[in-house]
Amino acid sequence: MKKEIYEWLVAILVAVALYFIIHQFLFLVYTVNGDSMHPILKNGEKVIVSKINYTVGDIDNGDVIVFHADKKDDYVKRVIGISGDKVMYKDDQLYINDKKVDEPYLEENKLSKTNVQLTENFSVKDITAPSVATIPDGKLLVLGDNREVSKDSRYFGLIDEDQVVGEVALRFWPFNVFHYNFDPAK
Repeated sequence: MKKEIYEWLVAILVAVALYFIIHQFLFLVYTVNGDSMHPILKNGEKVIVSKINYTVGDIDNGDVIVFHADKKDDYVKRVIGISGDKVMYKDDQLYINDKKVDEPYLEENKLSKTNVQLTENFSVKDITAPSVATIPDGKLLVLGDNREVSKDSRYFGLIDEDQVVGEVALRFWPFNVFHYNFDPAK
């Protein structure tokens, strides 16, 4: 009887330790709150966020990330510009470092937009200061895919890289909309 209790205690301790290690260093489960990433991610869907991707790799344009917006809220947005990038929207077209960039993830929202443009004209200078033409070191420009309702860098400015929790690796709930790889360039 004592041996069986001991084995159960060891199994429970190992499970708790594994959960702690996975949760702290590898993966987190998040529930999408809001429609700022519609149609890619919808309100109430559950995603797995990889914390390890940015431990061994870099944050890239197009990545869908979760970051700490403040002490109690986390947001999910798409990285549009990274340190050193000159970002500009003109006539609903994204330009990074003066090169036109396609955004296929916006097609559905462009068809159903209520304004003349899905993304209004702006540049890094409009978000930071008139003297700053490129994204400073350690900063990111993030936007929601559903630009007409998204509160993003156009409203709260650039975010710090250290605010990033991780990259959205896959959507697993509901099961019928399972999906991974939210960056069309990858």
